[in-house]
Amino acid sequence: MNIKKALILSSLILAGECIFILPFLVTRVFRPTFLKVFDISNFELGSAFSVYGIVAAMSYFFGGPLADKFSPKKLMASSLLLTCAGGFAMSKIPSLTILTFLYGLWGLTTILLFWAAFIKSTRVLGGHENQGKSFGTVDAGRGFVAAALASISVLLFDFFLTSTADIASVDELAFALGKIIFLFSCLTTITAVIVWLFVPNTSESTESIHKQSIKNVKEVLKKRSVWVQSFIVLCAYVGYKCTDDFSLYASVVLGYDDVDAAHVGTISFWVRPFAAIAAGFIGDRFIHSKTIAVCFIIIVIGSGLISSGLINYSAEIFILITIASMSVGIYGLRGLYFALFEESGIPIYLTGSAVGVVSVLGYTPDIFMGPLMGYVLDNSPGITGHQHLFAILFVFAVVGFFISIYFNKKTQQKFS
Repeated sequence: MNIKKALILSSLILAGECIFILPFLVTRVFRPTFLKVFDISNFELGSAFSVYGIVAAMSYFFGGPLADKFSPKKLMASSLLLTCAGGFAMSKIPSLTILTFLYGLWGLTTILLFWAAFIKSTRVLGGHENQGKSFGTVDAGRGFVAAALASISVLLFDFFLTSTADIASVDELAFALGKIIFLFSCLTTITAVIVWLFVPNTSESTESIHKQSIKNVKEVLKKRSVWVQSFIVLCAYVGYKCTDDFSLYASVVLGYDDVDAAHVGTISFWVRPFAAIAAGFIGDRFIHSKTIAVCFIIIVIGSGLISSGLINYSAEIFILITIASMSVGIYGLRGLYFALFEESGIPIYLTGSAVGVVSVLGYTPDIFMGPLMGYVLDNSPGITGHQHLFAILFVFAVVGFFISIYFNKKTQQKFS
């Protein structure tokens, strides 16, 4: 790989993760602390996530055409700058109303201008023969960035606390969390500059002759493979949303303090890069859809163990291994499900539109999983609520397995 391509790849990796650290990484790592500091329930936080999901769903649809028409460099840099502005506001620990507004804003900034442009750039970077490697490598890189940021942020959070986590007051927790959010906002700003410097500036005049129009969207909507892929993404994304529960699970079920619970939340972040890149290379060597089916099976086993109560909750190491194993399946899926475009024969010029259509349905868990998780956890306190949540994941993983098998069968028949 030449230096220019390496810089583009590195920029995509950094941008692809930093765009989401403010809306998601903060709550994924520090969920127990976040709930205390903002004085909100799981359901109220889930409702804010739902606002994000609703705005994002509309943005996915319109973001696809934008990605097929305008320069990815301009779209992604603008998105990062607008996202960091919301982060600076959140660092002040605002009210629930303002927090909900910020999540609505992020639904617009992280998706409308960013997501389809990012996926299209990644697909073009991989070429026809290395889709799994391209998506897997980018997601693995994003995973390393996320894992490093998560681990460093936990250390900094502990540093910013003026007393130990088990006796820290809400004000002390708010000060430390606000500092973390502020630093993440600064990093997002720097990333916008990096994207502007290193991502190619593809002008509208050099785009494919297939100009994005409603005609292209209609063409994508007629492809059965796109609809089947959408349901695969949906089932996989439910798993990703459930990783939000890992740190809270450690706090409630294992009795960990805020810092130790945050450390548990980082486990999945460190699993992610290895799972994504392994799934990408295996998918290219064999078949992407079959590799996806295996990932769903891994999630079925892990979520089944937790939801059924078969796990001995005094055996902490076994619980942590189960969490890590589920993370392998969850992040293996994330590294592969957009590589299915190549397997089903979606043309490059339709990528933006296809991403938009798949994402509208595939990412609907952004709308319903937040409130659903909040309702389940708030209304079934303790271990029971977490078992119910993982039972939901179990069902979606089983469905995802059968859909991925169906996708594989139909691609071999050219979706006839």
